[in-house]
Amino acid sequence: MAACVDKWNPAYSSCRLSGSIYRYMPGCAMDCPASSVTGDANANGHGCRYSSGDDVWDEIRAEAQADADAEPLLGMYYANLVLSRPSLEAALAAHLAAKLCVPRALPQDALRDLLAGALEAHPEATRDTRADLLAARDRDPACAKMVHCFLYYKGFLALQAHRAAHALWSEGRAAPALLLQSRASEVFGVDIHPGARVGGGILLDHATGVVIGETAVVGDDVSILHGVTLGGTGKASGDRHPKVGDGVLIGAGASVLGNVRIGDGAKVGAGAVVLRDVPCGTTAVGNPAKAIGKKPAPQRRPEDQPGVTMEQRWSDYVI
Repeated sequence: MAACVDKWNPAYSSCRLSGSIYRYMPGCAMDCPASSVTGDANANGHGCRYSSGDDVWDEIRAEAQADADAEPLLGMYYANLVLSRPSLEAALAAHLAAKLCVPRALPQDALRDLLAGALEAHPEATRDTRADLLAARDRDPACAKMVHCFLYYKGFLALQAHRAAHALWSEGRAAPALLLQSRASEVFGVDIHPGARVGGGILLDHATGVVIGETAVVGDDVSILHGVTLGGTGKASGDRHPKVGDGVLIGAGASVLGNVRIGDGAKVGAGAVVLRDVPCGTTAVGNPAKAIGKKPAPQRRPEDQPGVTMEQRWSDYVI
């Protein structure tokens, strides 16, 4: 198997963020041109058809309209959160603000402006958002439509709150970044430090109890189930959290502790406690976790990595 790429230093981050398999899928419009509106009262019930050039956003809007047509009770809800919004970025900022605001202390409009400004200044964040939506649709059999992920999936929403918080953190704005972390932890039950670097095409499945520490790095096309901790050992300072490669799958309740590396395409079994590096393409299980298997790990295409296929059975491979 080819050697793992050394991607754990900050200099790698800019190219890592462009590595999700969804970057290369035709029609995904990952560069997100500005939304445009063309007059056409065919409709969506609002007197116009949006043609944004952003296939992900257009699909979400079409799904929202279909749901609103099928369930009139939802018409105003979908109109407010999706159909009246000019872009995914605008809809996301408004939706998160409604979830995270604090009455009489943290006004919704001010929070929306903070989120929108952070996302606008860091377009890579919402390119990753689109990859996250596609990942949920493709990997989660319970996700029939991307609009359902956008509106209802707390793992997705917590991750997008983190993307905004990380944008602020990278600008040296620690106070509002930590505010977003705290509110997301309270509302969604997911605690991601704003300093953590997270790639695109991420699925936080169920998500309750996920904890990701300050110096953690998560690659592209990773799937993490509920109750996972990417934490420190409690003894180290500085760079003290795990580095997770591309295409990794981490099972429910697993803990990866310390500045250890989980190689590309590896699996960490449910409930495992990982204290040492896990080689690329292997499966680690147990407490303390150990790599299992008898055959050399094969090379896999990015779309065949465990983080994408969600194949949770153990692999009979070792390095």
